[in-house]
Amino acid sequence: MADLHIIDHPLVQHKISLMRDKNTGTKEFRELVSEISMFICYEATRDLPLKEIELETPVAIARTKIISGRKLAFVPILRAGLGMVEGVTQLVPAAKIGHIGLFRDSDSKTPVKYYIKMPDDIAERDVIIVDPMLATGNSACMAISELKELGVKNIKFMCIISSPEGIDNIRTNHSDVEIYTGVVDKCLNDDKFIVPGVGDAGDRIFGTK
Repeated sequence: MADLHIIDHPLVQHKISLMRDKNTGTKEFRELVSEISMFICYEATRDLPLKEIELETPVAIARTKIISGRKLAFVPILRAGLGMVEGVTQLVPAAKIGHIGLFRDSDSKTPVKYYIKMPDDIAERDVIIVDPMLATGNSACMAISELKELGVKNIKFMCIISSPEGIDNIRTNHSDVEIYTGVVDKCLNDDKFIVPGVGDAGDRIFGTK
C-alpha cells in the first residue's frame, strides 16, 4: 500500500485556505502554489541520504553532512504542474526537470498524452511527479506508468490538494509510489473536480479562466 503523507504544517494549511478563496487573483494564487510546493517538497525529500565530510570553517575543522549520491528529477504534469516547479527547484536547484503533457478528454474524463520529454539519465534518478491537484488520479497513474516504462525505479507523487478517489487510484495501480499532499478533500463532483477544491488550478495559475 502506498504511503500517504499529509503535510499538516500550519503555514501549509493557511496558504491552502488562501488558495481556495475564489477572490484570490492570479498573481497571488501562483505565488501560493510555489510557496506551498516548497514546504511539501521539504518533507518529500526528508529521506535523501547524507554522507559526512570534513571542511574548514573560519573557526575550526568541522565534520558535517551533505547529500550523498542521490540524483533527483522533478516531472510536472503539464500544464498546472509547471506552477510547482519554481518552488521545488528553489530547494533542489541541481535537480533536472522532465515534462509530461496530459489533457483530460471532455467526454470520457480520461487523460490523453500529447507530450513527453525527459532527461537522458532519467532512469538513474529518483523522480518526484508534481501536479497541484490529485483528482481522479488517472493522469497521475499514466505519468507514473510512463516513467516506469523508462526504467525509473523510485517515484513519488506530490500535490497540494487530493481526493480520496485519486489516492485510492494510485494505491491500487502503483502501490510502491508514496503520495505527498497538503490536504485530502471530501470527494469529486460529477465533472470530476475536487470538492471543495480550488476550481481549475491550471486556469487560476495562468489566468486563463
